[in-house]
Amino acid sequence: MSAAKSLVLCADDYAADEGVTRGVLALARRGRLTATSAMVLSPRWREDAAPLREWRAQCDVGLHLDFTSDFARAQGHGLPLGAAMRRALLGGFDQAAAREVIERQLDAFEAAWGAPPDHVDGHQHVQQFNGIRQPLVAALARRYGPRAPWLRVSRGAPGQHGLKTRVIAWLGADAIEKIAACACLASAEWLSGIYDFSGGEAVYAERMARWLAAAPSGTVLMCHPADPAAGSQDNDPIAAARHWEFNHLSGPGFAAQCAAAGVHLVKGSALYVANS
Repeated sequence: MSAAKSLVLCADDYAADEGVTRGVLALARRGRLTATSAMVLSPRWREDAAPLREWRAQCDVGLHLDFTSDFARAQGHGLPLGAAMRRALLGGFDQAAAREVIERQLDAFEAAWGAPPDHVDGHQHVQQFNGIRQPLVAALARRYGPRAPWLRVSRGAPGQHGLKTRVIAWLGADAIEKIAACACLASAEWLSGIYDFSGGEAVYAERMARWLAAAPSGTVLMCHPADPAAGSQDNDPIAAARHWEFNHLSGPGFAAQCAAAGVHLVKGSALYVANS
């Protein structure tokens, strides 16, 4: 067995649809998650926040900041991912406009949850895009001070290779980490679980074994599960991947992989501490 190490397993996209909500709750019930990130622009969020409270002691609940989903586009500020990436690279988002969007999503989170988020990350990693990261860090520092949520830095952990991993980091991992540190906000240095949502359940299981073995202690391992019994949304391009992720994470194979890699799943709020 490898030396013991602490990882955060975070399910993204909570409240995106019934299948995602049911999948996250089922995995929390099995003790397989230590964080989830909510899509507060979804019309489901206010209702879906309630059953999540049962797992508050074992799971951090955070904001999945959204500038690119159908929900964001319905709100008038959303862009397709490609367009958002181009905007970030060609001068950045308008920071005043982004600040309003960020504040509204923080307000929506708190209105349903009754407390600030434990962490903040981003749908399709927008939290570190130029023009978004600056007002985000400023808003968190201003609203929450020394009790501010921890931030996900989308920098591929050791063992994560490929173009997608490099592009995600290139879009602002170093920059958001630097400005978070200057604002005395805690952040998670490494992200694992990055892949192209192809291959099927057996391939996902193989990838998970590699991720668990290679990830340094303190890594956030993201996942995107949904309960297959709830069906899937017709417009969800990763619906199949959500189902095989859920099947693997809920089964005995994942528990065995954690044991073999010496992995202890913990809450990020207990792991990441800001330097004041």
